[in-house]
Amino acid sequence: MTAAPAGPAAPLSFQTGFTIAPDLLVDATCPADVRAAVRNAASRGLPVAVHATGHGLPGAVRGGVLIGTRRMNTVEIDAEHGRARVGAGATWGQVIEAAAPYGLAPPNGSSPGVGAVSYTLGGGLGILAREFGYAADLVRSLDVVTADGVLRHVAPDSEPELFWALRGGGHRLGAVTGLEIGLLPVERLYGGSVTFDGSSAAEVLGRYLEWTRTVPDTCTSSVAALRYPEIPQLPELLRGRYVISVRVAYTGSAADGERLVAPLRAIGPALADSLREMPYTESHTIHSDPPFPHAYYGDSVVLRELDARTATRMLEQTGPAAPMMTVVQLSHLGGALAARPSDDNAVPYREAGFLLRLLSPLDGTDVAAVRALYTAVAGVPAPYAMGRSLNFSFGGGDRTEGFHGPRAHERLAGLVSQYDPASLFGGAYGISRDAR
Repeated sequence: MTAAPAGPAAPLSFQTGFTIAPDLLVDATCPADVRAAVRNAASRGLPVAVHATGHGLPGAVRGGVLIGTRRMNTVEIDAEHGRARVGAGATWGQVIEAAAPYGLAPPNGSSPGVGAVSYTLGGGLGILAREFGYAADLVRSLDVVTADGVLRHVAPDSEPELFWALRGGGHRLGAVTGLEIGLLPVERLYGGSVTFDGSSAAEVLGRYLEWTRTVPDTCTSSVAALRYPEIPQLPELLRGRYVISVRVAYTGSAADGERLVAPLRAIGPALADSLREMPYTESHTIHSDPPFPHAYYGDSVVLRELDARTATRMLEQTGPAAPMMTVVQLSHLGGALAARPSDDNAVPYREAGFLLRLLSPLDGTDVAAVRALYTAVAGVPAPYAMGRSLNFSFGGGDRTEGFHGPRAHERLAGLVSQYDPASLFGGAYGISRDAR
């Protein structure tokens, strides 16, 4: 373990939009380092934050102790039982590569650079989620250092309340040093994206919503609309262009996949079409999330349902005429996401039909203006709104409401009072620090 005074540039983070300036940065290499850091912070009355890859860092970390876990990145595969033991700093890309030789895959999200543990604590909406559920549903056990400096092994038969809370409740109850999670029997899939010019965005979105009512649970998909910036790093075809893309991941055969996506291709001429059979190790190409650090603000709305007219109104506010670049993504939920696991957890809003995600670059953009736009956009589907997603709220901690329903929030708050009465891990309940 190394521990040193830290300035704003000391800890590296994928999210560069918010200041990270703890008084002390602890570069942990093992659970004992985390225990020592938590105990030291508690004895001095200093707040504690935990930092893995920093994709979803929601708050400006100022003062206190920041525990970096990126060096705790071990991945162990138990192929016989279809499980993985994942360290707090491991990324999904590492787990994908480790599991692939055994014909297995993790319940990862769209970006391989995201921290696997933090993502799972926020629930974990994976690229095959409609078939296999949330990543949190597959967790078998966790190890967590609570505010008293105790390293606890948390499983259904030991610390059952913590086991419920940590799976979908975020970081508020302690520093998770590792977890054991079930793997998926998936070696390949049919997937990719089909991209259309934004002039047909309303038609594409309407047809997409109709299509989602017909697909099997083995198909997980989303639609995204954005205006690309005028930068030389982009292909000329996309530079400065407003486009809308449908992204698909399907575990059936390639032939069935071709039939499944035929209604999408029938919408009209596509600018690009990458739908194909692929090994699971190429699944990150479905979304092609940017791999480089950057500054961004984001928020989310969990929707019970959505109709084409309402969806089109949202696009009108975020399209080319919007005051700043805004990526709008609509993820199709349902399927296995609606079923609670045998060992229940804190993942909320199981009955939701869609997840609306908004994200805007912050470079040269006024944060207050982004927030104002998001408030207006979120107001459009308000009759369908249920709450917000921990995994997809990148707002610097400016909003802490709506992550769980009233009963779950009360239960979580009670556990915080029990395990962290001095608010060592700080702030309102439900803040996750690396959860996309």
